[in-house]
Amino acid sequence: MNVLVVGRGGREHSMVQKLAESKTVNEIYVAPGNAGMDEATRVPIDESEIERLIDFAKEKQIDMTIVGPENPLMLGISNRFREENLPIFAPTKEAALIEGSKDFAKAFMTRQGIPTASYQTFTDVEEAKYYVRTKGAPIVIKADGLAAGKGVVVAETERDALQAIDEMLVSKCYADAGTTIVIEEFLEGREFSLMAFVHGSNVYPMIPARDHKRAFDNDEGPNTGGMGAYAPVPDISEDIITNTTKEVLQKAADGLVSEGRSFTGILYAGLMMTTSGPKVIEFNARFGDPETQVILPLLNKDFLQVIVDVCHGKDPELQWEDKKCLGVVVAAQGYPATYEKNIPIPNLDCEETFAAYAGVDQIDNRLVSNGGRVMLVGAKATTYHQAFDAVYNQLNNIGDSSKLFYRSDIGKNCKEDALV
Repeated sequence: MNVLVVGRGGREHSMVQKLAESKTVNEIYVAPGNAGMDEATRVPIDESEIERLIDFAKEKQIDMTIVGPENPLMLGISNRFREENLPIFAPTKEAALIEGSKDFAKAFMTRQGIPTASYQTFTDVEEAKYYVRTKGAPIVIKADGLAAGKGVVVAETERDALQAIDEMLVSKCYADAGTTIVIEEFLEGREFSLMAFVHGSNVYPMIPARDHKRAFDNDEGPNTGGMGAYAPVPDISEDIITNTTKEVLQKAADGLVSEGRSFTGILYAGLMMTTSGPKVIEFNARFGDPETQVILPLLNKDFLQVIVDVCHGKDPELQWEDKKCLGVVVAAQGYPATYEKNIPIPNLDCEETFAAYAGVDQIDNRLVSNGGRVMLVGAKATTYHQAFDAVYNQLNNIGDSSKLFYRSDIGKNCKEDALV
């Protein structure tokens, strides 16, 4: 089969790497991809150029298109491909609204009885501020629309919350994505991510992962798109996974079908394990980043065959390696705010680790940065301890990286191994 992956980041590179292992794949194309994706043929078409992607899929007789990022989903890439009878593994824009609008997602969860934090939606500045003063802090302020994983402020103080409201509704720091905001209850507990392959009411959960959103060690600093992750998660038991699948993922899939928004693709639940059980922080309508980079390496099945089976209503019988996978994001100094580009990327030469490239370009046959999150360095091992050591030994030996940074504590608190 000829496969087209739409996207350019670390998540898409991980998908390409897994597809390259598939015995059923003939040719892998990635649009637009990045300079680190040696396993695929790069196509100079932007993710948002849907008509050009359709023309390319017809020209190259693409048997399956897999969409990575969220923006083309909301632009209706799946709708248009289906209109042209082109196979695609991605939800329609109607189904993807579960990610595209926080307000829709919260109201949907309320209708479907899916556990989540209490909330209110606002477009008026003074009404939003009054609500914050009534509820107090900590409290969470979210831009309603897509903001590249950065439209969430966990306000520790009332002052921080009021400032976030001004930045979103007055200063328009997220443009149209923040013209409506959702203010919700702060949930306490440990976060985890649970993704599933979904087709209609068929839900096939993956292993859980834990992402680290804050920029700096000890979960300090601003929220980012993700600074590292590990899978599976030792404190998330099989019983929790079974319950979360039933009460969250299955209810969401069934609810979308019942509301005329049947979902095909990857449904992602970002969850908080509270004292009263798991509650949904957010839904995504695609693979998470960086969780994908530590989950797909552990998949012990042909990735493309899994997708084909799911699309045909067949149980893919997911199997996972009995190993641990840990990955650390290397970012440009200044991320998630202003950062420098064209930083030379250090060479990685350790056989125990792998790299999933994200924000990279090529100048004079040398990889350089062109994004905030540059790459993820990961490792698979028998224990978390071994994976942790392999990744950080590699990172500690990449030479002068004064213009790059990474967290030093990803996976450090896994209960299974004393990594401190």
